[in-house]
Amino acid sequence: MDRINKILNHDLFIENVKKNEMAEAERRFCHHDMVHFMDVARIGWIINLEEGYGIDKEWIYAAALLHDIGRHDQYADGTPHEQTSARRAPQILEECGFDDKETRVIVSAIASHRDKEVAQEASLRGVLYRADKLSRPCFACKAETDCNWKGDKKNLQMKI
Repeated sequence: MDRINKILNHDLFIENVKKNEMAEAERRFCHHDMVHFMDVARIGWIINLEEGYGIDKEWIYAAALLHDIGRHDQYADGTPHEQTSARRAPQILEECGFDDKETRVIVSAIASHRDKEVAQEASLRGVLYRADKLSRPCFACKAETDCNWKGDKKNLQMKI
């Protein structure tokens, strides 16, 4: 997991995590922070193992760590965060040792992590989509009744 540790220590990654933190300082709802990133990574790894996809562990962790790094832009100017995250990810991935093919696969997953059409794919895209949605413990959230997620989207019961 050497490349994952490089991501965690990459200046651009750290900068964007801090910007998310500042943008969400007053947010009552789910945050887009290291807790969320690690939850997505671990749930993604579980899905991968349980469904037997054979996706590389570093790909899952890299996609999970980077999928929301542009969230602060969405708050600032309305640009969908999957787009800004996908634009920032290649530099980080390449500088952390991922080759062109790996970068394309990971960035594709980041760019589509909000597209319901990929939800059931037996791919990194499908795993990231499902792990991201499953990572939210709505059943234990104090702000659940005020959340703008639609009722059927909320995780009001354990699903894994």
